Amino acid sequence: MSAQSVPKLLSVEEYERTPDPPGGRYELHHGELVLVTYPVRQHKALQRRLREMLEVLAKPRGFLVDTEYPYRPLPENEVWGADVACLAQSRDDSTEKWLMGSPELTIEVKSPSNTKHQLHDRAMTTLAGEGAVEFWIVDPKTATVAVYSKTAGVHIYSAPGSLSVPLLEGSIHLDQLFAA
Repeated sequence: MSAQSVPKLLSVEEYERTPDPPGGRYELHHGELVLVTYPVRQHKALQRRLREMLEVLAKPRGFLVDTEYPYRPLPENEVWGADVACLAQSRDDSTEKWLMGSPELTIEVKSPSNTKHQLHDRAMTTLAGEGAVEFWIVDPKTATVAVYSKTAGVHIYSAPGSLSVPLLEGSIHLDQLFAA
């Protein structure tokens, strides 16, 4: 019987020295490099609509909405990017490089390459981060949004209904979100 070696986990410092490959960028998930390719047009358009819809609610309440937002949900071996992030403007203002912890609302737009396990891991890791309140998985194929909440569990919402955004004391209309 031979001994198996355990791969060395990358630190954030080692991650910072790793150049991004052509056609994408790396994120650091649990100490391992994960290639994230650039989003296709439909994905980017959905990110933009989410940002625009949430900004109307966010700005008057002192929140920032941004796309491709870098954050460190846990202090060790993690550097992630949110497709769409909503966080208190004061937290963003005090960020030097990457947000420490998770945005209050983190949104992942599902891609064909995402597995159920990857999305669940992303939701759980993000919600474990300081600051996190909700994690959404937006599925353009089924026109649904899965909302993972620290206080209310997981709920699925579908167009043409609306989706409450308690953090911002408002809601968004899913038929407008998924309009082509």
